Amino acid sequence: MNMDELEGALRRARKLIDEAETVTVYSHTDCDGITAATILSKLLEGLGKDHEISIININEVPEVEHGTDLTVFSDLGSGQMVHENMKRSSRVLILDHHPPVRKRNFEPPRGELLEINPIFYGMDGSTSISGGGLSYLLARQFGYTDLSWMGLLAAVGDMQNIRTGKMVGANRVILEDSIREGAVECCSDLTIYGRHTRSIVSALSYFGDVTLPTTNNTNECIARLKNLGIPLKNDETQRRLCDLTDDEKRKLFNEIYRMMVNEVPRRYHKYLPRLILGEVYELKSEERYTVFRDLSEFSTAVNACNRNSRWKLAMDIIGGDRHEKLEELEGVLREHRAYLAVTLDRIMDEELIRDMDNLQYFHAPEVKTSVVGTVAGMLLGYGDWRRPMIGLAETGDGLKVSLRCSRLLAFDGIHFGSIMQRVAEKVGGSGGGHATACGAYIPAENEGEFLRLLNRAIEKVKVNG
Repeated sequence: MNMDELEGALRRARKLIDEAETVTVYSHTDCDGITAATILSKLLEGLGKDHEISIININEVPEVEHGTDLTVFSDLGSGQMVHENMKRSSRVLILDHHPPVRKRNFEPPRGELLEINPIFYGMDGSTSISGGGLSYLLARQFGYTDLSWMGLLAAVGDMQNIRTGKMVGANRVILEDSIREGAVECCSDLTIYGRHTRSIVSALSYFGDVTLPTTNNTNECIARLKNLGIPLKNDETQRRLCDLTDDEKRKLFNEIYRMMVNEVPRRYHKYLPRLILGEVYELKSEERYTVFRDLSEFSTAVNACNRNSRWKLAMDIIGGDRHEKLEELEGVLREHRAYLAVTLDRIMDEELIRDMDNLQYFHAPEVKTSVVGTVAGMLLGYGDWRRPMIGLAETGDGLKVSLRCSRLLAFDGIHFGSIMQRVAEKVGGSGGGHATACGAYIPAENEGEFLRLLNRAIEKVKVNG
């Protein structure tokens, strides 16, 4: 990891910001991108710079025109031919961590382009730093270390800690900044989702990386917890994972581990502890049992806003208007959960899941493209964890594809984002993303060919081996 060279590039980016009178920021439509946009907005506002923020999908990048003094792409731009739209007067800054299509220090035929990508400096863009992390490191150049927790939120939302169970690389620097600022508390704990907002029973029943006897089975969860001697309530209040004593956490860890050992091949056993234990990050200024306390749950709330076209609400919440906007957020979350529940039931009732040798997929014409990935992730608990779940939803001019899989497959060295990118390009589309969560846009008429090629590509990496 070459932090010195990265810092040098960020100093050049600072000069671009200093010299700009007006700035337009385009950022990606997920927690990482929205958090990156919030960081940049806070920075530009503090510097007194006129600026506009737009949250866009990756397939919209080619349509962007560079009309202002400085155009910034955050959490996107590296994988797109941004330079083809540049004019002689264009000044463009890219802060992205996805695989780049250009080489380091690429000089465009027109205008000025500074592209900062961790891959140029020997870093892994999926574990070392996110788009929001790069935006924070730029803000750090100006002394805005109070925004460090936002850089950490972006990393959590981008699942940068999934493979290792902790923050590494430049993310570690951001974590240390956030702890030093007194914003974040970090400790080792059970990492089952819903530490502050779900009952213990609910959190255990939704555990989905491996299908267990407790998965989607409330009665089984209750029976096992009682057998372990773990009380479900404090008086009349449902206990949460964050309420458990160290001894209760040890018992629950051992029980989940035993269940998983019975469900997965021996070669995966060494990875199992990483599915249950790891670093957790809490925002100290927020109350326990709220959606804002645990950064994992906070990131999910941000994504729920985005998937319901409420990115401005998400930015307001990240930016500090959490309590003022809480009622509005709760309404969005209720609608979001209700829609997901209805969609899940319809897919199951209509038996829309289809099987191929190395993947499982569903094509649900009425599913919103913004949530097809979430639905795919939820359906993993009803399918075969050894095969990724693919969701296909219809856009105005083609199909959006979303893939979700068990983290065990990523631990095994499989990067589905890279596979998705290669296969999508073969059928005239574009794609990419993370090891366990990725997507693509493809022509509708090439659906069958896409699935065939994807199935074959997965077979080559021996997912089921």
